[in-house]
Amino acid sequence: MTRVAAIDCGTNSVRLLIADIVPGPDGGTLTDVERRMEIVRLGEGVDETGRLSPAALERTFTAMRGYAELIERHGSETGEGPIKTRVVATSATRDAGNRGDFVSGVVDIFGVVPEVISGDEEAELSFTGATRELAELRPARPYLVVDIGGGSTEFVLGSSAVQAARSIDIGCVRMTERHLRDGDPPSPEQISNAVADIDAALAEVRRTVPVDEARTLVGLAGSVTTVSGIAMDLPEYDSDRIHLSRITATQVHEVTRRLLHATRAERARIGVMHPGRVDVIGAGALILDRIMREYGFGAVVVSERDILDGIAWSLV
Repeated sequence: MTRVAAIDCGTNSVRLLIADIVPGPDGGTLTDVERRMEIVRLGEGVDETGRLSPAALERTFTAMRGYAELIERHGSETGEGPIKTRVVATSATRDAGNRGDFVSGVVDIFGVVPEVISGDEEAELSFTGATRELAELRPARPYLVVDIGGGSTEFVLGSSAVQAARSIDIGCVRMTERHLRDGDPPSPEQISNAVADIDAALAEVRRTVPVDEARTLVGLAGSVTTVSGIAMDLPEYDSDRIHLSRITATQVHEVTRRLLHATRAERARIGVMHPGRVDVIGAGALILDRIMREYGFGAVVVSERDILDGIAWSLV
């Protein structure tokens, strides 16, 4: 058994997974020791300014300091000293002109240099994390794994390994800041502009990823899991029920319509809604809805396992 710590710093959230991993011929097992998520909105304004703001950096570093304390505590439990840790940063940090400020802050907190990974690396880690537990469902292959983040969305086609991948700059934070930031709820014109932007990106993905070969759509990350929870009418967020749930295209469309026509106050009252997703969930749901419409998927399998799990597996 190996205890590892994985940190995923995205555009909207910073997440921690401390896990015990036992490799094996059947793929091995990953057991959660600690799994945390904080909405820090690191990418706030990056699409417009090209820089990480001081306030966003401080919110992120505050969450990370708490994570570092957890890693130290759980590492001491093994009696083997510090546990192997990997910090990965994605879309917002890739796009920022001052990403050196982020790197130096992370080194101070964790003692490791964060890896500002490419979109292709992000896609591979997401695919690994998402597909290790799908065998029990016996879904048709190949899969199209879609990871809807804050700044970008990763599209990965594969069966047991990645066949093709593409990262494209549509994400729930980016689309909200570009198109849906004014209005409560957004106007039909704003929604129409967002749809045009998303559809253009999906056409670009189709040029490099043969999405029509996919037989099962697998959706990852907070926008997708939140849509699932709303579709199932859960009174509160329930990771066990959401993980490996199957949501139809009709359900996704209805939830998207509801979110885009709701006021901020109405969205905040939804039982499964994390406070940090209230402002961006409409855009996230719209991205999922357009993917299913444009690529012809009748349902999506929702996974709570994603890039964070892929990072953890990479450490062994």
